[in-house]
Amino acid sequence: MRSQSRRTMRALVASAAAGTLLAACAGAGGHGSSGDDSINVLMVNNPQMTQLQELTAEHFTEETGIEVNFTVLPENEVRDKIGQDFANQSGQYDVATISNYETPIYSANGWLQPLDEYLSSDPDYDAADILPPIQRSLTGEDGHVYAQPFYGESSFLMYRTDVFEEHGLTMPDRPTWEEVAALAAEVDGAEEDMKGICLRGLPGWGEVIAPLTTVVNTFGGTWFTADWEAALTEPEFVEATEFYVDLVREHGEAGAAQSGYAECLNNMVQGNTAMWYDATAGAGSLEAADSPVRGSIGYVPAPVEETESSGWLYTWAWGVQGASANPDAAWEFISWASGTEYEQLVGETLGWENVPAGKRASTYDNPEYQQAAGAFWEVTRDAISEADPLDPGVQERPAPGVQFVTIPEFADLGTRVSQEISAAIAGRQSVQDALEASQDMAEEIAEEHRNR
Repeated sequence: MRSQSRRTMRALVASAAAGTLLAACAGAGGHGSSGDDSINVLMVNNPQMTQLQELTAEHFTEETGIEVNFTVLPENEVRDKIGQDFANQSGQYDVATISNYETPIYSANGWLQPLDEYLSSDPDYDAADILPPIQRSLTGEDGHVYAQPFYGESSFLMYRTDVFEEHGLTMPDRPTWEEVAALAAEVDGAEEDMKGICLRGLPGWGEVIAPLTTVVNTFGGTWFTADWEAALTEPEFVEATEFYVDLVREHGEAGAAQSGYAECLNNMVQGNTAMWYDATAGAGSLEAADSPVRGSIGYVPAPVEETESSGWLYTWAWGVQGASANPDAAWEFISWASGTEYEQLVGETLGWENVPAGKRASTYDNPEYQQAAGAFWEVTRDAISEADPLDPGVQERPAPGVQFVTIPEFADLGTRVSQEISAAIAGRQSVQDALEASQDMAEEIAEEHRNR
C-alpha cells in the first residue's frame, strides 16, 4: 500500500463518497491563524459533531485557552476536502474527522502524525479503555496509532416491538436474513402507511454499499478473493445482491433508491417502517426524549446466513495532519473530545442517550449510561466486539474491512458500483446487469493489485 500509483492517488483524493452517517445541513466556522492558541478542525456535520461544536468554546477553550475554528460539512463534501488537504499536506487543517477506512491508508502515505507518544504520556486519557476492535482499526501497518475515536459503531436490526406484539410476530434473538424477509412480508402494511423494512438504497460506498456488503459477507461472497480476483459475478455475491434488492423493492420504503441512513432514520422515527437494518448509532436518536417511538423499539444482532455474526465496524475518529504546526494543541483537543470527561459533560447537559459511545469500555460500565441506553447498549457493545475486519466472511480476503475493502481505490469503486445497485433498486436495470458492469470495474483494480 506504500507504493501507490498515480491513478490510485488521484482516485483517493478525488473521492467524495458517502459514508455510514449523513446529516441534513452544514455549518462552517472561519479559519483562525495558525498559532499555539488556535487550531483548525474539519469535521462531518452529523448531530453528535455539531453538539461538540456547541460545547467547545465554553468547556474546552475557556479551560485551555485553545481556540478551535470548525469547518463543518456534509459527509460527501468533507471526505473530498479532507482527502485533498491531507494529500497535499497543506496544513490548513490541524485535525480532521477520518474513519477506520482512511486511517491505515493515510498513515501509510505519511499524511498523519502518530499519536503513540501522546497516548503514553497522557494517563488521564486512559488509552487502555478504548475498545480493542476500535483501537486496532485505527492502527497503521507499522503498528503505530494514528487516530482516536470520537464514537464507534457496528450494525444491528431495529424493530417495532409494539407492532410485532400486536400482530403476533416474534423476532428471533439472532435472526437470519431469510427470517427477516419473512417477517418483512408479514408486517408490511400491518399499520397504515407502514412498510416492512427500511434498507439503504442511496448511491455511495458508505450508503447502500455498507449494509449490502455485510449481506454479501454472510451469504458467502466477497468483493475480491485472496489472490485478487474480482468476485462480483460469483453466485454468492449475486444471490446476496438479488436478495437485498428484492427485499427492499418488495417490502421496503418508498423511494428506496434515494434513501440513505438519514431517510431510514426518519422513516423509523415517524412510524413508517416496522424494521430497519443499519448503524447502531441510530439507537440514540430512536430513544431520544423527543422521539415518538422511544421505548417501542427492539434491537437484535445483524442478521446472518453462513457466518456467526455480520455487523460492520466503523468509527469517526480524530486524525492530526502530518503538516500541522500545532500537534500539541491538536492532541489537547482530541484528548478532551474523545475522553471520559467529554462523555460526562454530554450525559449531564444533553442526556446520556446522546453520549458519543461505542469507543470506551467504561461507557458500558457506567450505570447512568446503562439506564439511559438500556434498550440497546448491550447489543451495541457485543456487535462492536464481535466485528472482525480481518475475517468477516467465509473465505480469506486480500485486505481487511467488513463493509468496505481497505484499499485506496475502494471509495471510487464502491461509489460507482453503488450507482449500478441503486439503478437496480429503482427498477432501471436487472441485478445481473448491474453486477456485470460492476465486475468489469472491479477487475481493473484487481489486475493492478495482481501485477504489483
